[in-house]
Amino acid sequence: QVQLVESGGGLVQAGGSLRLSCAASGTIFSMNVMGWYRQAPGKQRELVATITSGIIRNYADSVKGRFTISRDNAKITVSLQMNSLKSEDTAVYYCSLQQGISTYWGQGTQVTVSS
Repeated sequence: QVQLVESGGGLVQAGGSLRLSCAASGTIFSMNVMGWYRQAPGKQRELVATITSGIIRNYADSVKGRFTISRDNAKITVSLQMNSLKSEDTAVYYCSLQQGISTYWGQGTQVTVSS
């Protein structure tokens, strides 16, 4: 089993920055994909960014140039630096880890951007 614990959400004004972090523990394969997804009220969960254990990054078009995903393979952590935040970035952000045929999720952390 895998456990994911997120931290770093909160309230920020538009144009501001936040950093989310996620720590993984449990039985984790050397090859995996960690990432961040978000879900706004009344909407489906959507991809924000992913990063493979080989440090290949993928971003949603809506966050390119504003968000940066990074990871520490030794500590099994993933972070999301969010800059130039917009009101439409308001959502619950979920950390994920995919390995083999399984996907694991964190409990979610609220990010609220006030305009």
